[in-house]
Amino acid sequence: MARVFTALGDEHRQRILMLFDRGERLNVGQIAAVSTLSRSTVSHHLKILHEAGVLCSEKIGKEVWFWINRRWLEETLGNVLDYVRACC
Repeated sequence: MARVFTALGDEHRQRILMLFDRGERLNVGQIAAVSTLSRSTVSHHLKILHEAGVLCSEKIGKEVWFWINRRWLEETLGNVLDYVRACC
């Protein structure tokens, strides 16, 4: 859970996540094209989001495609919400 909050705590990574439409897959080039960040910086942020479980990825040809790991986020954030409801 801490990795998810650390990953989501960065403003650039929050902006990257907001680029994804429901069910959409994006690659580094597509994200960098609409961002003020360099391709290597976008790759770095995607790596952190992926390692935290926030994003899934699949390599197809030369490109790596990313999408939001909705199930994992719902479970993780749901656990936090359950905790808040139970203790407050």
